[in-house]
Amino acid sequence: MMNRRSFLLSGLMSGVAAGVAQANAPLVSLRPLARAGGPISATANGGLSGVLARAGLSGKVVCAVADVSTGALLEEEGGASTLPPASVAKALTALYALDTLGANHRFSTELVATGPVSGGVLQGDLVLSGGGDSMLTTDHLAQMARSLKEAGIREVRGDFRIWDGALPMIKTIDPGQPDHVGYSPAISGIALNFNRVHFEWKRGGSGWNVLMDARTERYRPTVSMARMQVAQRSVPVYTYADKGGADHWTVARGALGNGGARWLPVRKPAAYAADVFLTMARSQGIVLKAAKQATHAPRGQVVAVHQSPPLSVMLKAMLRFSNNLMAEMIGLSATRARGVAAKTLAQSGDVMSRWAADKYGMKRSKLVDHSGLGSKSKMAPTDLVAALIAAHRAGQLKPLLKDFPLRDANRRVIKDHRIKVTAKTGTLNFVSGLGGFMTAADGTELAFAIFTADEDARAALSRAERERPQGARTWNRKAKDLQQKLIERWDAVYGA
Repeated sequence: MMNRRSFLLSGLMSGVAAGVAQANAPLVSLRPLARAGGPISATANGGLSGVLARAGLSGKVVCAVADVSTGALLEEEGGASTLPPASVAKALTALYALDTLGANHRFSTELVATGPVSGGVLQGDLVLSGGGDSMLTTDHLAQMARSLKEAGIREVRGDFRIWDGALPMIKTIDPGQPDHVGYSPAISGIALNFNRVHFEWKRGGSGWNVLMDARTERYRPTVSMARMQVAQRSVPVYTYADKGGADHWTVARGALGNGGARWLPVRKPAAYAADVFLTMARSQGIVLKAAKQATHAPRGQVVAVHQSPPLSVMLKAMLRFSNNLMAEMIGLSATRARGVAAKTLAQSGDVMSRWAADKYGMKRSKLVDHSGLGSKSKMAPTDLVAALIAAHRAGQLKPLLKDFPLRDANRRVIKDHRIKVTAKTGTLNFVSGLGGFMTAADGTELAFAIFTADEDARAALSRAERERPQGARTWNRKAKDLQQKLIERWDAVYGA
């Protein structure tokens, strides 16, 4: 089935304003506030410590909450301690990108002709040049192929090349993840369909028919750079190998059933984009040679271009769907715009961490990437709360965050709940985070951060166990229940 988190991104964000202001707020110095009164005493039922103890959650819990209007710290538990933020880190990445690139920044993908065009013939190379657009899809390459034809080019005498050097080539976001998970694909200066390839299988005769394609709702071009073989075994379900410039997968025969589909990560983004563009150009009557890697950024005439949505729209999509590839490509692009040619996510994460320390006073927090997928990233609740308050005063971030629903005892969403929450969630195995804003029943607006982690349980997992480890789902549910209880507590105690 088509992955909703991936392929609804292009069409769902058009209503987001493109003019989000760049971060320019002063640092906020969080200070404890002794607040008496309110509907419930802060020490009732054991206070904050009582809520945490009753959660029965293994590992550690740290949290902090502050008044947005005054910057006053209302309460905290281990607020200066650090834990993995998981995808809550994407909120900081959004602020980093806005401050560096600006809300109206767009990423361009270009077709560049390196020679003259005469009589419909390009006397030179045609280069597909990636500019870091993490939302590029097969549809967009199809349009670029049409634009190439409309530019009057019917034949290319030179080579077809692809340039992906605008960003470093990184084979996976987190090497600790299983090879086959779609949320940890490769990164480079060009990405297509969020660097995921669609694998579909159907029973046919005594075996299965398998298909690898770059599908969208409009197109389903098959690809040759990603190949699948059904293997006579039950486990492991998938294996991956890099062979001859292609992604080679095998899948266990015993795991296939009668049919199905899933998205697999792409490890060779340039080859993937080139493969699909060759098909789209051929559909326009333009036959190109097999793609070659360009060794430097192309110079010549731009004959077709696709531009991404404005950065503010992309960030809203990135936060709403918690897309790891978008966070990493946007974060790396921001780092490069700051004049640092980071070659790894850790190097770029360090640049963002130093920026956060300078801008928001986040001196305890250290990020190893921009998505939060790497569990070596650490963030302190009071650090994040200070950044949230400063961003709120600058009119940033909150408009990009999505509503966080509160639920009843049966885990059903409570519509029109008196507490309104807009926040970024974060989930890894035995790690759960939540950070953002809540408006109490009386209109008091609070900024908060909650990080929970059982790092011992996570460290005990093998690489193969990390997709669906035993006990992680139950632990995560308890963590989310605790997050809601803390929000309800802060409404009762401080929303007076």
